Amino acid sequence: MKIKRNLIYYILMLNVLLSSEPLLLSCRAGSINSIEEEKPDVEKPEKESTLKINAATYNLRMQTSADQEEKAWENRRAWAIKIIKKHNFDIIGTQECFKNQLEDVLQAGNYSYIGVGRDDGQSKGEHSAIIYQNQKFEVLDKGDFWLSETPEVPSSGWDATIKRVCSWGKFREKETGKVFFFFNAHYDHKGKIARKESSKLVLKKIEEIAGDTPAFFSGDLNALPDEESIVLLSESKMLWDARNVSSTPVYGTEGTYHGYNLDGKTTHRIDYIFVSAEIDVLEYGVLNDDITEGEFSSDHFPVLIKAEL
Repeated sequence: MKIKRNLIYYILMLNVLLSSEPLLLSCRAGSINSIEEEKPDVEKPEKESTLKINAATYNLRMQTSADQEEKAWENRRAWAIKIIKKHNFDIIGTQECFKNQLEDVLQAGNYSYIGVGRDDGQSKGEHSAIIYQNQKFEVLDKGDFWLSETPEVPSSGWDATIKRVCSWGKFREKETGKVFFFFNAHYDHKGKIARKESSKLVLKKIEEIAGDTPAFFSGDLNALPDEESIVLLSESKMLWDARNVSSTPVYGTEGTYHGYNLDGKTTHRIDYIFVSAEIDVLEYGVLNDDITEGEFSSDHFPVLIKAEL
């Protein structure tokens, strides 16, 4: 009888193991798929509070006498401010703004900015300034470097036609204490070598300055996604294109530059936000308010992501 009971027991155990095999295979397959994900998951402690950020890149188009009537800054200014307030931007990487334009944008509310003029490292020339909600964030550190072979001083590099600067800040969110870096740049519009070398420099600087701390990189990079300068960033395994890793479907036009032509098909994507592995992209969108309202805020659409870290 004992032998018979043992035999029945072993038969039952064998049936359990066989019925569990699909589940075991499914678990293994799930593990393999997670390894193949393009952006790695970074585990967050269960009790640690998370920070959600509305981060944007926005080329606001410089103030110039060449822009007349509805394209003039004095006629675009109020609409640009309204867009910033409507979408509740927490932090914005801006391009092309002169100092007076940045001061105008601060009228949107509790905003401040960091960044210097590219011409003299102070206030002269266009800025790659970072505008942020000063009630929400405090600046722990900040700096600027030029996209050239001599990044410490105002300069142009490689085959660039003009000086180009990247500004950065180390921010702490006051409620959660979360710390992150935000880098912002405007690549040269003509120098293809300069754009490629700029990406190499940006990656090097982010690694040196931010280390393992979560980091954003935004900018008008004057290049389509398949250009080498963009591929260097998206395949770096240090940064990920926010559009490609959004956990929800992207919205808005594919393109970000419209050149004051709101009737044309907008596919010219040259404005980007990249994130490090610690940052989850919940939403990605190109804001087409200029089209829906028939007003110009710029010759670019802003790009907005909802991020969590």
